[in-house]
Amino acid sequence: MEKLTKEAEEILIERFGKDSIIALATTVGEIPYVRNVNAFYSDCAFYVLTYGLSNKMKQIETNPTVALAGDWFTAHGKGVNLGYFGKKENRGIAEKMRVAFSEWIDNGHNNFDDVNTCILCIELIDGLLLSHGTRYEIDFSR
Repeated sequence: MEKLTKEAEEILIERFGKDSIIALATTVGEIPYVRNVNAFYSDCAFYVLTYGLSNKMKQIETNPTVALAGDWFTAHGKGVNLGYFGKKENRGIAEKMRVAFSEWIDNGHNNFDDVNTCILCIELIDGLLLSHGTRYEIDFSR
C-alpha cells in the first residue's frame, strides 16, 4: 500500500469531486447496513449532507468505522459528524456542498433551519482504486 499519489488523487477528483452516489456501510454489532448516499470527494474525505438523527448517524456515533464503494473504488474510513450544516465552522465545506449538490440541495427536502441537518465527513483510511488497468492501493494517512 502506498500513500496517495498525484495521479490517484486526480482520478478521485475526476470521478467523485462532484455529486456522486456511493454505497456507505455501517455496522451495529455484527450486522452490516448499506445505503446509497450523495457524496463528493475533497482532500482525502467524502462529504454527505444528512440528518443527525438518522439511523446511519446513530450507527456511526456507536462505531465510526465505515466502508464505502463507488465507481471502481472501495475504501475504509472514519465517519465524523461535523455538526449543523449552518454553523460558522462549517461555512467553507457547506459552500462546496452547495456547489456540488446544486441540482437538488434547495429542492425543499432539506431543512436548513433544523440544527439536525448536518455534514457527515468520511475521513478515508485506505482504499483500492482501479483505472484503465492500473490498481492503486492507497494509504490515506498523512
